[in-house]
Amino acid sequence: MNASGTWVLLTFAAICVATMLILLYLTEAGNILHQRIPDRPRRRLLIATTSFLIAFVGVRLAVVLVYFHVPPFGWVTVGSLHVHHLVWGILLLLVSGYGMVAEWGTRATPISVLASRVLSICYGVGAALTLDEFTMWLDIRDSTWTFQGRESIDAVVVFAALLAVGAWGAPMWTQRARKGKHKHAGKTVAR
Repeated sequence: MNASGTWVLLTFAAICVATMLILLYLTEAGNILHQRIPDRPRRRLLIATTSFLIAFVGVRLAVVLVYFHVPPFGWVTVGSLHVHHLVWGILLLLVSGYGMVAEWGTRATPISVLASRVLSICYGVGAALTLDEFTMWLDIRDSTWTFQGRESIDAVVVFAALLAVGAWGAPMWTQRARKGKHKHAGKTVAR
């Protein structure tokens, strides 16, 4: 593997995970998150959304730096094969998906909460890496910097919106549904 590209990618991923965990454990942000969003699935969505957006911006910046040959940034290669970051994204999605299906991080213990947060971060970062190269899903070629590359940006915006609706918009929709259930024959029932 190209040492510089691999180390930059691994360092970036480690910095993303470490920064998110430090913010959640060593600052007041973790307490605020827990108090304001008491529902664990919504907290997981918020953490995934935040890590998704941070990773997407970071990966776009890294790709621009590689594209303009700014050292130490370089493509990750195995021999002469360029390994796209889509591959690392898929691997992260597989690992985090397995962890979520296996219900890692669903208990109330500190290790379980940590596992829940790490899985959420890995999911967000994996989704960002994968969706950044969305144009390659069906049309395998380097088209990130062409007009067709715009499709990747569109996919990222749509997915970020879905994550954000799940994290922030869900209470609005559930409250509207509850209000609709309390109406009978055109009259609103007092709560």
